[in-house]
Amino acid sequence: MKDKIVTYNEIKTADQCRYDGMSLGEVMLRLDPYDVPTARARLFRVSQGGGETNVACGQAYTFGLRSAVLTALVDDNIGLNIRNQLREAGVDTGQIIWFNTANDQSAHSTDQKGSLMNGINFTFKGKGVIPSDTVYYRAHSAIRQLKPSDFDWDEIFGKWGVRVFNTGGIFTLISENSAKVALEAVKKANEYGTFVAADLNYRSKVQPDKGIARKINQQLAPYLGFLVGNDSDLYDALGYETKTSKNASFEEWLDAYKETVKRVSEDYPNLSLIGTQWRGAINADVIDWGAVLYDALKDAFYVAPVRRNIPIADRTGGGDSFASGVLSALMLNKDLQTAVEWGAAHGILVQETPGDFTMVTLKDVEREVKRARSGGGVKAVR
Repeated sequence: MKDKIVTYNEIKTADQCRYDGMSLGEVMLRLDPYDVPTARARLFRVSQGGGETNVACGQAYTFGLRSAVLTALVDDNIGLNIRNQLREAGVDTGQIIWFNTANDQSAHSTDQKGSLMNGINFTFKGKGVIPSDTVYYRAHSAIRQLKPSDFDWDEIFGKWGVRVFNTGGIFTLISENSAKVALEAVKKANEYGTFVAADLNYRSKVQPDKGIARKINQQLAPYLGFLVGNDSDLYDALGYETKTSKNASFEEWLDAYKETVKRVSEDYPNLSLIGTQWRGAINADVIDWGAVLYDALKDAFYVAPVRRNIPIADRTGGGDSFASGVLSALMLNKDLQTAVEWGAAHGILVQETPGDFTMVTLKDVEREVKRARSGGGVKAVR
């Protein structure tokens, strides 16, 4: 019997579930050296972030939804710092798996020597012609040790209920175990009627072998209702080439991307939505920004107004916030045009503040949607 994959118009109502959104993935402590390259830095801004968990932060903080994270951390002060930041964003941290440091030989235990650790990254945001740069310390992170049996999916999706579940290409590629956990999760989510989304989010520093990445993502894709991926992600993570010039305009890119998306949709008929943000980088500080959403059920495209020459503070998290905006709009019963515009607005706004995760409100998102539609400027709020 073929698996039934939940479509975007079958998302459960809020009263049927304990959680609106749930995100499975890695979360790291981020150290930001401000405007000095990491090698010369002496002061750092501390925040948290992760490709998948950023979605949960946006759902909770900006859109007021009941979101939770599924991840693993070592029970030390770094882990507690990350947890506290998630709590401040309004995210439920009750389902985090903690590795104690008692070295008691239990399934989730380590020592106090750092044999297992919480992931850390150093992210320099770049400046002008100097690109952003991230250095990762994740080879021995706790989440790499998770096994499929570590989460009780029947309780999570069956007893408690989750409206929308998301994971992504960073988590699925960090270890063999993580790929197995993600695959088990998306299968169980659909079994219990949960809408499933994943952002391909290919990173060569996570898995340099594209062949391995494609093999894993090709196993995951048949269980998704919503696939998030730009043209390079679709190529690197799934093998679909988008034929367009390197410095193509949004309009040229969109024509080519539409053709790619149609091919993906034909090969994966389970997908009811495919979409992405588009970034045209003028330099590290100024970008063009657009977004598109494809309704595979109705063969219709929805496009957000393109923002031109926008100064940004930090490019990290734009795609995650796009996904968060789209999924939140769906759960708040908005139409797909509103969904893509919320995604685009949330994605650009997160880049106006430092860190991976959102610092804006729903009013900010709606104001930015209105501004972009009118092509207007920015007025001071007094």
